[in-house]
Amino acid sequence: MGLLNFFKGVGEKVFGKEHEAPAAGAPAAPDVEPLKAGALLKHVQGLGLQFKKLTVKTAGDKVILEGEVARQEDAEKIALAVGNVEGVHQVDNRLQVEAPEPEAKFHEVKSGDTLSKIAKEVYGDPMKYGIIFEANKPMLKDPDKIYPGQILRIPQL
Repeated sequence: MGLLNFFKGVGEKVFGKEHEAPAAGAPAAPDVEPLKAGALLKHVQGLGLQFKKLTVKTAGDKVILEGEVARQEDAEKIALAVGNVEGVHQVDNRLQVEAPEPEAKFHEVKSGDTLSKIAKEVYGDPMKYGIIFEANKPMLKDPDKIYPGQILRIPQL
């Protein structure tokens, strides 16, 4: 799947104070990166996303995902769940997919977007917003709650 870019300043808040960057000139705490990786792994597990094996590594605002999943959809959802976290700018998705399928497209939510508007743009039918909503569960819990800068999965029909 490769590299995906996200807006670093938007998204779910899964990092606490212990994950914040040190003040200018202060030495970095040696355990900050493992704590960030652990928080992201816990976030993926908390969403109930499926994987056979998953390793999350972090370096600053970049996340590397390694491991195995059964379906392409699982790999994409894990990458989006991690990428749509405040403080994450880039996800390098190296997950191996047991049954590869064509990749979904991705859409960056703009101000004024709704799932219906996005569905009309990509599928030609605003009533197909449910397909986009289902493709982004469990990260989306309500079809009316999307935000600018969020990246959504747009599956092929």
